[in-house]
Amino acid sequence: MAARVLHVSDLHVGRRETPETLAALRDFAARIEPELLLVTGDLSHRGRREQLEEASAQLGGLGVVPMLVVPGNHDIPYTFPSRFTRTYAEWQRVFGTPDPVYSSESLHVVGASSVRPWRQQSGALSGAKLARIETSLRGAPAGALRVVALHHHLAAPPWRAARKRPLKDRDRVLEHLAGAGAELVAAGHVHQGAVAERREFEALEDGRAGCVVLATVPGLGRPRPRRRGEARGVNVYEADAGSLTVTTFAWDGSAFAETGRRTFPRG
Repeated sequence: MAARVLHVSDLHVGRRETPETLAALRDFAARIEPELLLVTGDLSHRGRREQLEEASAQLGGLGVVPMLVVPGNHDIPYTFPSRFTRTYAEWQRVFGTPDPVYSSESLHVVGASSVRPWRQQSGALSGAKLARIETSLRGAPAGALRVVALHHHLAAPPWRAARKRPLKDRDRVLEHLAGAGAELVAAGHVHQGAVAERREFEALEDGRAGCVVLATVPGLGRPRPRRRGEARGVNVYEADAGSLTVTTFAWDGSAFAETGRRTFPRG
């Protein structure tokens, strides 16, 4: 049974709105008819209630149900002490759990918050959270595409990524995710599209887990003036019994145009 996912990230609602891209994205989503809208954080710019509510309304306006949404480092309070005392209070009021799961016959997506309140940019997964992800992946329906959704990336794109460090202990995390059967790890944070397969950067011994695709998606928001030249875009993931295809679409000023496509064998 085929699966199709539309992946968006980094709206940064509350900072430099871009309504024209949202209108085009609504038409794009209606055309491709994804099973799931996957959103990997930084929906708001400062984690304020009104920003999260507006982000929810914008995502709901795309007409894709269901959605799986995880928070980014901009989605928790910016000020003290609420950053520590009410870290996910507003998020949970608008979006529910920061660690959601979606499962169907064709698709199993495990979302997890990689946010660390005591860090501005970098992210991590605790041992307990990683164990929960592994358990969920192992319980996925047979044949379903197994996806992990985070805000923080494991594989860093080469352009303008120096200040945005990958997930803490990413080697260990990837080893655990691969061992539990993850086929795709989808992230945002860096506002750039990139796709890498594990065997392209890590030599695997015989018998170890094979194809694991790491994908980041271009952001939809441009939160700062110095980043006004950044591309905006989305990823689409399509899987059948034998293959996984990752396609990136970038906003060209009037529509989302395909810029790259890679297909990987499953299993």
